[in-house]
Amino acid sequence: MTDVLVAGGGPAGRALAAACARRGLETAVLDPDPHRKWPNTYGMWADEAPELPGEAIAAAPAATLAFGTREHRVDRTYRVIDNAGLREWLTEPSVQVVTGKVTGAEHGPHGSTVLLADGRRLAAAVFVDASGAPKLRAPRAEQTAYGLVLPADQAERLAPPDTAVFMDWRDGTDSFRYALPLGDGSVLVEETSLARKPGLPVAELAQRLHARLKAAGIRPAGRVEQVRIVLDVPLPKRGQAVPFGVAGALVHPATGYSLATALQLAPRVAQALADAFDAGPAAAASAARKALWPPEARAVHALRRYGLRALCGMSPAQSAQFFDLFFDLPIPAQRAFTSGRTDLPGTASTMANLFRAAPARLRRLLLG
Repeated sequence: MTDVLVAGGGPAGRALAAACARRGLETAVLDPDPHRKWPNTYGMWADEAPELPGEAIAAAPAATLAFGTREHRVDRTYRVIDNAGLREWLTEPSVQVVTGKVTGAEHGPHGSTVLLADGRRLAAAVFVDASGAPKLRAPRAEQTAYGLVLPADQAERLAPPDTAVFMDWRDGTDSFRYALPLGDGSVLVEETSLARKPGLPVAELAQRLHARLKAAGIRPAGRVEQVRIVLDVPLPKRGQAVPFGVAGALVHPATGYSLATALQLAPRVAQALADAFDAGPAAAASAARKALWPPEARAVHALRRYGLRALCGMSPAQSAQFFDLFFDLPIPAQRAFTSGRTDLPGTASTMANLFRAAPARLRRLLLG
């Protein structure tokens, strides 16, 4: 029997598996295609994961801009992740890699039995589900995006060189522009719908981006990226499985980010599992869930869900106005809402300050 079996070979699953192995737990990662490359572009604020090694960072743009109705210079370093370097950093040789697709799991007092599509049954003391968003009833609040990777000299017609444009709402539509230098002479230019229920179709975002590029004299070509993130995954219920990553509702409901949170939590969850392991599988799984969702994190998550509801109800003009107010806040206040997962005072203070600064019509929306 394996001590910890992690279903899902993405960054979140690999991070937790490596952390568990480093604490002496016999660990395995299970994935239908465990050696596939991670196709998505990941970004995060530098202060969210200062321990990242240089080989896991593809680029750190010299400047970061955001636009509501006007320009804001964000004094906070943004990093682009090097997926191959991140994967190498998260690879622990003692972690067993298993190819297979989970079709079900049985839980008992002595651990879990995971059922695979090919008929195999794998036994583990603790089963971790890091396989991505669970199947949920539609419609859900979603963030969707369509992007193209362009040569930097073409992308400069849309954004200054070596500059991350975190969001740009100035054209009055219900989607914003995102530009991210990738560190290899190319730039990801993306049309993004921040939050909508149901999500804005990716095909519509593609049409908008192609039209924008054509208007700028840029031929719409290059590697395509498509994004669909469920923002309102329910908090995990009690059970013997431990949901982690997107499956464990670690996606920020109002921003769509989750990677930095998974990297931060992996060592804490692994330590909780190791400390409680001798008390039995149920105790270890319970300790892991408590490490993931202490009371402060649940309270902050509820406030973020409130923010998600407000964002879903905003018109394009109100979204631009709201983000002017947000990026006028001091960086510590911005950081509290985007990254302070257990910072209840900071999150509440940021939301209260936004409410006080908002005009009357936006205040009524923020009140729900």
